Amino acid sequence: MNQVNNITIKFMDVPAELLLDIFGHLDVYDLVRARKVCSDIRQLIDSSSELQYLIDVRYFNAIPASLPGSDIAVATRRQLLQKSETAWQRAEYSQRNSIPMSYSPDNYRWSCGILGIPAKSLQQLKFVQPSLSDGDTHTIDLQQRICKIDSTAFEGYSFSPAQDLVAILSKTIRGESHAYDVTFRSLSEDKPHPDAGSPLVKALDNQIHPQLFDSPYTQSMIFGDYYGLFCKYAHKADDELVDFLQIWNWKSKEVSQCLQIFDTDCGTTNFSFLTNDRFLVASARELKLFSLDTINSVNAIRLVARFSFPALKDPFIFHFITFSPIPFHASAHNQLIAINMCMSAPTTDKSPYFTFYIERNTLLELESTYISRYGEASQDSPSLPWSAWGPKYTRFFENSYSSCTHRIFGFRSAELIGDLLSRDGVFQPRPLRIRDFNPHRVTDFKAGNISTSHQRLVEGESPNSTLFLDPLGPGLPYIETISQEKFLANDMTMEANRITLLSLKVGNSMYDISQSIEMLDFE
Repeated sequence: MNQVNNITIKFMDVPAELLLDIFGHLDVYDLVRARKVCSDIRQLIDSSSELQYLIDVRYFNAIPASLPGSDIAVATRRQLLQKSETAWQRAEYSQRNSIPMSYSPDNYRWSCGILGIPAKSLQQLKFVQPSLSDGDTHTIDLQQRICKIDSTAFEGYSFSPAQDLVAILSKTIRGESHAYDVTFRSLSEDKPHPDAGSPLVKALDNQIHPQLFDSPYTQSMIFGDYYGLFCKYAHKADDELVDFLQIWNWKSKEVSQCLQIFDTDCGTTNFSFLTNDRFLVASARELKLFSLDTINSVNAIRLVARFSFPALKDPFIFHFITFSPIPFHASAHNQLIAINMCMSAPTTDKSPYFTFYIERNTLLELESTYISRYGEASQDSPSLPWSAWGPKYTRFFENSYSSCTHRIFGFRSAELIGDLLSRDGVFQPRPLRIRDFNPHRVTDFKAGNISTSHQRLVEGESPNSTLFLDPLGPGLPYIETISQEKFLANDMTMEANRITLLSLKVGNSMYDISQSIEMLDFE
């Protein structure tokens, strides 16, 4: 009779390579918790560059698409990520490169570090991409791409460098049954985009009055497979004045479309995609969250939640509201949304400006809060009161000037502080203000685990404004850094490791102004 000996194998007796493979399948938060089990497990995890890098990516809320390529060793990636974060925390860039521009950009747009500039006089769209051409000397190259346009019909454009896509909006002649032609073209080759289901689609076809349609304001947006077009004060076929929102799956050969019509009394001003199937619409009183299904239904826009804005002191109203764009390549990651507000009143010429931030995931989670309180949303259902969501989840900032631009990437925002023109009408340089809303960093800062020499923690503060009847609340805490250096620039954009400025150089008079593109590399 064979005797079987019971052998007890301890967890830490398993080969280290196998343990690391097991830990590699854990969620990052479980990985962090595993480090607290015992010193042996902590040492094993800390010895792995791959696991430490995964922890750092989650801690900094880094977006993988913006990090170095797969050909770089993981240990080097981690080192670069930590170096970049230190530069942001100090508001100290590592390299500054400048290249002059031979023309003054007007009606421009930024996307993924590329500047789009309509040149109607030349019947073309210019796309300017500043990039490092020499890694040793850090000289920069200004790559330019051109898309031809019909200047007489050109109405607007959107572009997505990550998808090599330009969507050009052209107005049709009076008498046509549709309002606009939308063409989907390749950004790099100026020809129909190879993935477009149709190179040209008709916007608002059979929806408008062919003789009276003349929308004074349009807004368009590309988000992954979807293209959206908003038209304000447009005449329907029956002559009723409405606001239109139409959305396409631009890759679909069936050109699937969704159409939403808003009463002009609602004061609808703007829209923005949040995810592939959720988007926001802003009106004069509230935010509306919609779901989108262009796969299973031809017209499947459904209202799912409504969120009230804080009440304003009479006679002020929310005159105009815009969203800072969300980069699609970052759509799988939580990030801030900036909602910009302009107020007006018939009794004054002044227009107060405010911006508030909220995390995108918070807005999506508030859908369940709304449904649990009111059930499925409808046009007649109430809005979730500001007091139930705003004071806790948002952070308000008053802008003393209309040109204030808040740029967002992940949990970080950046802006130029103060007025570009002094009281004497002279252009003046301005410092950069960087705010970090990353909750992990805020927690560590409060615990004293982060150097405080260049930063300050802001929490428990709210704008002291008599314009709002509802309390705005302390909202989201953040860490603020202000650069020592000042920059003479009229606009900027931000990426994971870079700020790109539209800089000014003033000659002997205010009319002698030249512009350049300057790149500040935080790496």
